[in-house]
Amino acid sequence: MQAADAANWNTGTVMNVKDYMQQVGKAAREASRATARASTAAKNTALLTMAQAIRARVSELLAANAADVAEAQANGLDAAMLDRLTLTEKGVEAMALGLEQVAALPDPIGEISDMKRRPSGIQVGRMRVPLGVVGIIYEARPNVTADAAALCLKSGNAAILRGGKEAIRCNQAIAACVREGLAAAGLPASAVQVVETTDREAVSHLVAMPEYVDVIVPRGGKGLIERVSKEARVPVIKHLDGNCHVYVDGAADAAKALAILENSKTQRLGTCNTAESLLIARGVAVSLAPTLCAMLSAKGVEIRGCEETRKLVPQAIAATEEDWYTEYLAAIISVKIVAGIDEAIAHINTYSSGHTESIVTENYTDAMRFLREVDSASVMVNASTRFADGFEFGLGAEIGISTDKFHARGPVGLEGLTSLKWIVLGNGEVRA
Repeated sequence: MQAADAANWNTGTVMNVKDYMQQVGKAAREASRATARASTAAKNTALLTMAQAIRARVSELLAANAADVAEAQANGLDAAMLDRLTLTEKGVEAMALGLEQVAALPDPIGEISDMKRRPSGIQVGRMRVPLGVVGIIYEARPNVTADAAALCLKSGNAAILRGGKEAIRCNQAIAACVREGLAAAGLPASAVQVVETTDREAVSHLVAMPEYVDVIVPRGGKGLIERVSKEARVPVIKHLDGNCHVYVDGAADAAKALAILENSKTQRLGTCNTAESLLIARGVAVSLAPTLCAMLSAKGVEIRGCEETRKLVPQAIAATEEDWYTEYLAAIISVKIVAGIDEAIAHINTYSSGHTESIVTENYTDAMRFLREVDSASVMVNASTRFADGFEFGLGAEIGISTDKFHARGPVGLEGLTSLKWIVLGNGEVRA
């Protein structure tokens, strides 16, 4: 790839993007050695100081975000992206709380487990260690800047954060708070770097620097994740789609089904853990399908249903085969009547993106089968799919959600940003 020149978003200074990213990578690799050996106290001091700085600079952060939002609106950014981009006072406080919660979590680094004495006399076990340098690429989500900084630092990693151009002002304002925290703890400023160019070429270089970067985490739309997966020369933790399902079983409680479906689909339309498909057991379809779909219609949700659904729900339009696969990120849902638990599981395992699925049932056997047999990263019983989130799972925050089966799956928190190495403790033993 031919190197290109680009301007710093703020100063207008011309930079060679390849050279700039190489400098960022080299600095991150050097900083990763400091973060790997940093004490728990130092890391927590940094995180708590970041939280204080974010609260102290709330007006500055909101002003930067308002400028980002105004430019994004002028450029025609779609409603779902604008929703993710927009920051409120509540959102700023949530960032600060997230930093404090990560500080309160146990430090996983250096934890020793599974120690066993072998016949030779040696003790063999495993120690949890950082991955090294984590590159995070994300779009219009300024809160990711704080979340990613917190999780990477607490897990002993250095971070390179490349936010979307839509949030450049707010991301850099948050970055200033992060640097304040690092300085208070005596850690290098390069332990968390927020890329200062909006040039797309920066992403191509970031994902192709195995000498400096150990793992990439893309957070954004399918196009971004596909591009990163295609170009990356380092491992990628990712999910492509969030085609999540709610299955209303034949033994479902009607009130629970209504509340869970309403929250799963309508609380927020543009998130990856929003329900996009509804399955209803045939035995309760006559009584529940009209009620459930009436609630959705009242919320402005378009129903795309199978033939049986359309007979019970007059406002439903015909679903196509493509609908069963689709993550709408909009006020649309696909609805199918199924024979029961077997067909529900088969449908989900065929069409789901492997993100999050929920069953509504009072039948213990069906619930346990659903948990065991549905092949998704998060599987729930009698709960909204919207709970598939690192904060809600008690991780403090999340770096992203993975639908891969290696190395991490589901919401990725501190443990997902670490690895295990074998350790041996001896007392002069030699192998016979």
